[in-house]
Amino acid sequence: MDTFFAHELRFADLGDRRLNRRLQRLVTALADKPAASVPDALGDWGQTKAAYRFWDNDRVDPAAVRHAHRQATLARLPDAGVVLAIQDTTALSFTGHQAVRGLGYLTGRRQRGLLVHSLLAATADGVPLGVLHQQVWARRARRFGRRRTRNRRRTAHKESQRWLTAVGEAAAVAAAGRPVVVVADREADLFDLFAAPRPAGVDLLVRAKPRRRLHGDTRLLGQAAAAAPVVATLTVTLPRADDRPATTAALALRAAAVTLERPSVHPRRRWLRPAPVSVILAEQTDAASGEAPLRWLLVTTRPAATPPAVVEAVRWYSRRWLIERLHYVLKSGCRIEQLQLETAARLQRALATYLLVAWRLLWLTYQARRAPEEPAAVALDATERAVLLGHFGRAAAGPLRLRAAVGLVARLGGFLNRRGDGEPGVKCLWRGWQQLQAMVKGYRLGLQGSSP
Repeated sequence: MDTFFAHELRFADLGDRRLNRRLQRLVTALADKPAASVPDALGDWGQTKAAYRFWDNDRVDPAAVRHAHRQATLARLPDAGVVLAIQDTTALSFTGHQAVRGLGYLTGRRQRGLLVHSLLAATADGVPLGVLHQQVWARRARRFGRRRTRNRRRTAHKESQRWLTAVGEAAAVAAAGRPVVVVADREADLFDLFAAPRPAGVDLLVRAKPRRRLHGDTRLLGQAAAAAPVVATLTVTLPRADDRPATTAALALRAAAVTLERPSVHPRRRWLRPAPVSVILAEQTDAASGEAPLRWLLVTTRPAATPPAVVEAVRWYSRRWLIERLHYVLKSGCRIEQLQLETAARLQRALATYLLVAWRLLWLTYQARRAPEEPAAVALDATERAVLLGHFGRAAAGPLRLRAAVGLVARLGGFLNRRGDGEPGVKCLWRGWQQLQAMVKGYRLGLQGSSP
């Protein structure tokens, strides 16, 4: 792991080599025990105090930490193919920590915390490459209740600007010579997003609201999509959720070319032009009785004139789940909301640190599925591999492969590996990783005790 994060943070520049080294050691220690408290993860009070000093240091700019990871992410881009840039917003609640200074309101005045908007790069087949951009902010109390005036304010003066800002950040992928598709859920369905100029090589794929008006057409967007012919069928995998196991859904796909009309209440309507796009309607055809069928109404700036192009776009949208997994790992796996730091500035530095840990766990989960025969050495050092094999009584009959290693780590975390269980999830993985690191520590202590 030391080697991994030394490589991942090779672009780090916090203005002091000692701070760069502290960042690497801190991320490595937290990654070994992602779900543990800070004192438990770091092992002794001296290291814990060093971590708190690091997060309290005004010279540590969280943007510089994220920039180092961003540069490593861009260096990981595949040699060919489309890169997905998936964006979404989550709330970090610290309502129970009343002493924290610098927080803002969330859904109500009494709920206090930070808002986090992330842009995650991923391959078209669903392997997370890293976080390209993350915006963190606290809402000011005086802005509470301004939602009523949102239609009269420009997007640049609203929180909605975050969706456009992230598109600009995704342009770094296009600048590196890779086409990029920015994927987002319905909250990003803003006319300004489709109307704004985009750099060459950057496209949008957004879940849309059905009642959006069309230019030169009396029908609404949802009606026009429903009237289009079925051009293809597709089966997608729906990941596990709290109320159901992982499953598949058979989809019928409709597509048409349409032009979005300018909103009648837009403050800059006279300067805007209608936006030509493609609309795709994906409807589940095999929903069980009594269950609401899956229905995605998608708008994209890419042409969807052929069945392969329509299928491709729907597959890409199915990868949007990855950004929710990233935020889930940050909150449930790394327990970021349990941190007891005194200011929002310290929390932001801790969040930037834990971002690397969360991405690492997510990458390991999905990389093992995409490249199962890759050597396990890309993720585990020699001691970790030896301890893992020894614990399960397996002889090293050849190089340990990544999928097999991840499966063993997940078993340490409670994955039963029964028929029908599918691939292990990130939750089992972070539990197993923590258990493995405890075993490795014991093994190394044993070696020290047995040395002459």
